Amino acid sequence: MFGRRPDATLVRELSAVRRFMPFISPRRNESVVYLEHTVDVESTLAYLDQLNADRPPDRAITFFHLVLHGLMTIFHERPRLNRFVAGGRLWQRDGIWLSFSAKRAFDDDAPILTVKQRIEPTDSIPEMVDGILEKLDSGRAGKKTTSDSEMDLLLRLPVPVIRAAMWLVDRADALGLLPAGMIHSDPLYASAFVANLGSVGLDAGYHHLWEHGNCPVFCVIGRITPDASGRRRVTLKYTYDERVEDGLYCARTLERLRERLEHPEKL
Repeated sequence: MFGRRPDATLVRELSAVRRFMPFISPRRNESVVYLEHTVDVESTLAYLDQLNADRPPDRAITFFHLVLHGLMTIFHERPRLNRFVAGGRLWQRDGIWLSFSAKRAFDDDAPILTVKQRIEPTDSIPEMVDGILEKLDSGRAGKKTTSDSEMDLLLRLPVPVIRAAMWLVDRADALGLLPAGMIHSDPLYASAFVANLGSVGLDAGYHHLWEHGNCPVFCVIGRITPDASGRRRVTLKYTYDERVEDGLYCARTLERLRERLEHPEKL
């Protein structure tokens, strides 16, 4: 309230149109813009071979990690994309937070582990990857996150009580009263959520934006495939809440990411 939340600062210098957009489109999924980029990864894969020359195979840096680091870079350079709508107002997020999901094991019935990580602009690619792998190791070992524990507790309650509790959470969020601990542990309060479908051999698809939380960008990574000339490429598909900033600003920002992934020395 009063210009501050536990995770953000109110953006005050806005045009009337931008301020009014949350009232025209109150929900995230009625404000969606879809974007798609095809990335030539020949140079990128060669760069990964260099990065991994002295790393053990189980700690390898992957294209997925480069996407995460590239997203951090563009959010830092173009901070207007690192905003969100809550309570009918636009907020500038504190820090760059990225969420993603991974299987605990490569099996249809294996549970999904969801990870949220704050990435600092000063983090090198290996430093960022080591931090992520440490958190993944903890999750795959069966250690529950705060968010997991909260869901386990709620699921012991009757369905009407769960719905009432979620309504209260969303109202507290809209008023800026949600505790910092709940925000920082919830993966849907993030700058972006990334899904790596290529890791399981699937093409990229567009994903919805969750109404819970405040994540305004969803990125889906497809599998790497050769084109007609034999060059390897990958498709990234984005779902974006246009209330945050106009589509042109978003498109130009994500174009920077494509350029960096194709020319990884810029990372």
